[in-house]
Amino acid sequence: MVHPEAGGAVGCARGPVRSAVDVAVVGGGIIGLAIAWRLARSGRSVRLFDPAPATGATFAAAGMLAPVSEYHYQEDDLLPLMLASAARYPGFVAELAPDGAASGYRQTETLLVGVDHGDRQALADLHLVHRRLGLGAEPLTTRDAKAREPLLGARVTSAYRVLGDHQVDPRILASRLLDELAAASAVEVVRERVVSLVHDDPADRESRITGIRTDSGAVTAAYEVVLANGLAARTIADLPGRLTLPLRPVYGDILRLRVPGELQPVLTATVRGLVHGEPVYLVPRADGTLVVGATQREDGMAGVSAGGILRLLRDAQEILPAVADLELGEATARARPATPDNAPLLGRVRSTDGADVPGLIVATGFFRHGVLLAPVAADICRDLIDGAADDRWDAFRPDRFAPLHAVAVATSERSIT
Repeated sequence: MVHPEAGGAVGCARGPVRSAVDVAVVGGGIIGLAIAWRLARSGRSVRLFDPAPATGATFAAAGMLAPVSEYHYQEDDLLPLMLASAARYPGFVAELAPDGAASGYRQTETLLVGVDHGDRQALADLHLVHRRLGLGAEPLTTRDAKAREPLLGARVTSAYRVLGDHQVDPRILASRLLDELAAASAVEVVRERVVSLVHDDPADRESRITGIRTDSGAVTAAYEVVLANGLAARTIADLPGRLTLPLRPVYGDILRLRVPGELQPVLTATVRGLVHGEPVYLVPRADGTLVVGATQREDGMAGVSAGGILRLLRDAQEILPAVADLELGEATARARPATPDNAPLLGRVRSTDGADVPGLIVATGFFRHGVLLAPVAADICRDLIDGAADDRWDAFRPDRFAPLHAVAVATSERSIT
C-alpha cells in the first residue's frame, strides 16, 4: 500500500520526483536493513537508500549477541533493550529464514575469562552485578573451562559461563536481509546517498517531514522517513529545528583468522577475555574461521591500526596460544556511531512545543550494539508508525541531547503572551 499522505513532498520538491512510498529508510547497515524488512513485512511499500549497503560497521562487526557479557556499569537503561532484542532473535531469524536458509545465527555459549589477579577481580565484580540484576552467568573452575575448551592457554586463571549470550554472522544476516528485500515486490533499494529531508513547509523546520532528497537531486515522497544511516545522519540537511545528533566515530580494528583443519574446532564457544585489564574476544564461525576483536579508537584514523592489530594478536594468544598457528585472513577497521551516553538515538523527535514532528523517526547511534539491537529497533520503528509507541524506550529518544530548556522556554513564552 501507499499511504494517501505520502505524496505531500511533491509540491515542494525541486528536481525529479520518484513515485511515493509509505516509508523511506535511509541507511543500509544492519539496522536499516532490519527496519526496511520489518516494515515491508507489515504490508508497507518501502524504499531503502544507501550507496553501498552493509559495507560499513556491519561488515566489520563480530556479531556477538551478548546482553549479559556486554553489560557495562551505568548502562542500566540500555540493558532492558539489549535483553529484549536478544530474546527476539530466535523468532526474528525463524521469520527471516523459515526455509532453513543461512542466517548466520548460532546458539553457541559464551565464556568470560581472565589471566591475572586484576582480571580475576574485575570478572568477580562483574559477576556480582550480574547476580544482582538476575542475569545468567555462573563461575567455572579453570579445569571445567579447559574441559569445555581444551585449547585455552595455561595463563587463563578465572572463567565464567554466560547463559543465553549467542552470536550471528552479520555478513550472512545482512546478505539474507538484502535478498529478502530484493525479492519483495513493494521494496526498492536505491544506491544513492540521501542529502536532505523534505518538509511540508520548506520555511518551517518543524513542519511535517514528507520525503527525502538524494545526491542525484531526486526526491522521494514518503509518509514516514526513518533515518538509520549511522554517522552519516549528522550530515543530513534540514533536520527538525531543535534536533542535534551528537554522534562521534569510534573506530574498531578486527581480525579474521583461518583455522587449519588439524586445529578445528579451535573453539566452540565465544570467548571474551580480559588480559591485564584489556578486553579481547574470540568468536568461532561455522565456516572454521575465528574472529578476533576489537579495539576502540577515537584517533580519527580510518585505516587499520598496526598497534591495534599487535595488541589483539598478543592478547588473543595469551588466552588461546593456537592463535599463533592460524592464518591471517583479513584485518578490517570501521567507525561505529557512538553517542555521549553510549545508547542509541531511537524514536520520534519533539518540536519546541513538545509535540512530535510528524513523518520522521531516527534510528542511529547504536555504537557496539547495532547487530544485537537490530530486531528490537525494527519492531520499535514499526510500532511507532503503527501509533503504538512503547514508553519503556523513551530514554532513547533522539532529541534527549537538545537544549534542556528549549521546550520549557517556548511553552513559557506562549503562556505569557
